[in-house]
Amino acid sequence: MSYRVIEGTSDGSGLRIGIIAAKFNHEIVKALLDGALEVLSESGVTASDVTVIWVPGALELPLTAAVLADSGSVDGIIGLGCVIRGETAHFDHICRESIEGLSTVSFETGVPVAVGVLTVGSVEQAHVRAGLAPGSGGAKGEEDLHRGKEAARACIEMINILRAMEDSG
Repeated sequence: MSYRVIEGTSDGSGLRIGIIAAKFNHEIVKALLDGALEVLSESGVTASDVTVIWVPGALELPLTAAVLADSGSVDGIIGLGCVIRGETAHFDHICRESIEGLSTVSFETGVPVAVGVLTVGSVEQAHVRAGLAPGSGGAKGEEDLHRGKEAARACIEMINILRAMEDSG
């Protein structure tokens, strides 16, 4: 049996990427942003083709992503944030709304939106997923658990998958 296979690549040459980063838990989100920017650069995305938008918190990510997607100025979007569980149900609401909102933007606009929002139980868990803890992908040779890097890779690959689907008819 013969079938077609469509796969994305990690080539970011010529891609325009929007990154929306939540200011809340700034140190952690800045580390996610740094990792995403590193991957984008290594993939061939030029700095002039990256727009970084800082918003107050994770709840503001979906609206900003929707406006950015509708603008036509980017090929893909990366949403970055960090929500750490507290003593109230607030955590559950923020996590659900921000992640579902980003997914909805992607579905409704057709613009890939990679979700790099950490939803963790502690600051220590956030540090591991942002490459700030030893052994978390912050140094060469360490296992890469960095979610900012992962989101950037996913964004590039999804843009290329969608383009390959369009090209294949």
